[in-house]
Formats: sequence, C-alpha cells, structure tokens
Amino acid sequence: MGKRVALVLAGCGVFDGSEIHEASAALVHLSRGGAEVKIFAPNIEQRDVVNHLKGSPSEEKRNVLVESARLARGDIQDLTELKADEFDAVIFPGGFGVAKNLCSWAVDGKNCTVNEHVNSTLQAFHSAKKPIGLCCISPVLAAKVFPGCEVTVGQDKNVDGRFPDAETASAIAELGCKHICKNVNESHVDKANKIVTTCAFMCKAPLHEIFDGIGTMVQEVLKLA
Repeated sequence: MGKRVALVLAGCGVFDGSEIHEASAALVHLSRGGAEVKIFAPNIEQRDVVNHLKGSPSEEKRNVLVESARLARGDIQDLTELKADEFDAVIFPGGFGVAKNLCSWAVDGKNCTVNEHVNSTLQAFHSAKKPIGLCCISPVLAAKVFPGCEVTVGQDKNVDGRFPDAETASAIAELGCKHICKNVNESHVDKANKIVTTCAFMCKAPLHEIFDGIGTMVQEVLKLA
C-alpha cells in the first residue's frame, strides 16, 4: 500500500492562492511515487482576490476552499477534517495564498500569524514525527511554527538575478531558524524535524527545473514517511 499523504492548498492561482504548477507537480510526483493523496484547504475567505490578467486587485470575494476545489477537481475537504493519524505525511505547495490565506506573511513578514487550523495541522504531524513537505514560500510556515528548524527558500542572495526574494532567507534566520542555500533542483531535509523544503518559484528558473526540485522534495518526504 502506498503512503497516505495530505496536500494542503491555499486557493487557486499564484497571486492570491496556491501556485498551480507547484500543486500539479506535487500531485504528479506523489502519483509516480505510489502515494494515496487527499486534498484539503481551510474554509475561509481569501485575504484578497487578484485579477491574474491585469495583476491588480479585484473587489470580489472568494473562498479558499471553493477556489482550491478547482485544483482538486472537486475532490477536497475542509482542513478541519484533516486528522494526522490518518496520514503518513503532509505537503504544502506555495503561491501567495500561503502568505496571504494560510498566514499573514505577505503583510506582516516575520511577525505574521498562522491560521489556527494550519498551525494545528503542522503541530500534529510534527508531534507524531511524520514528515512535512513545503515549497516556494510555504517554508515560512515551518519557520514560524518550529523555531530552530532548518529550511530553504533557495539562496540568501539574489544570485544572477534569479532569487529576487532572497531577503526571505534573512527573515527566516531572524526567527531563529537556519536557512540552507540550495539550488532550484534540490531540496533540503531537516532530519531532526522531518521537514523537507525546496524553493520552486522563489527562483526564476525554467519550469522543468522547478518540477524536478519539487520531485526531490516529494521523494524525500515519501522516504521519511
């Protein structure tokens, strides 16, 4: 029987929800690894809605669970239904929705608050010594919830203009965590905490390299599960 993995989404679309390519890449690699996947999202209103064509805010209101259902092809559950004892691991794709809907990092940076159900989910898997996979901006969730953990969001300097959000690494360090510099096609494993991270779209890289990096993250999560 394959590993049972929960995938937690934050909406649908890079600017106000989950990054679609990252979510899809995680699902493809989990499928290839023989995992049994169930998808969850918090049943809350999005912090904002962004017109992805214009890149500007929209006045409409959208729900994170309803929007995430687009990515899940309708097969999704409220995050409150996620029970850590029914799964071997949990994975959080990235996207601005993580920093807006799952926590307030987009507004408050390292002083952010984490959604209570996201926090309790992370704590439950960590307490059970079950692996947690995070990519793109989502490693900040671990940095906020587990002081002292090791994560990567890529590089801590904007190397060749490929890491425009390199200052995130400094904010992670200010939270008392250790940032590990990695390339886009790599992941980092914090063995003590069973946290696996990769930078994904925190790096300006070809899509296949981001896909491969997420693949290493998924593979390491499944090994630990």
